Amino acid sequence: MKAGAGLGTMAATIHPCPTQAEIFKKAGDAYSRTRLTPGVKRLFETVLQWRRWPRE
Repeated sequence: MKAGAGLGTMAATIHPCPTQAEIFKKAGDAYSRTRLTPGVKRLFETVLQWRRWPRE
């Protein structure tokens, strides 16, 4: 809006989705899941459970 572009100009703009960064993140996540052993999964679950502990 600061550039003076109207709604028509903004509507005509192409917004690529997913971005290249999102594609790399998804590919990295998929690869990491193949390497996750049951022991490591339990460790992560335990650590995340500790982090969720109520802080009062």
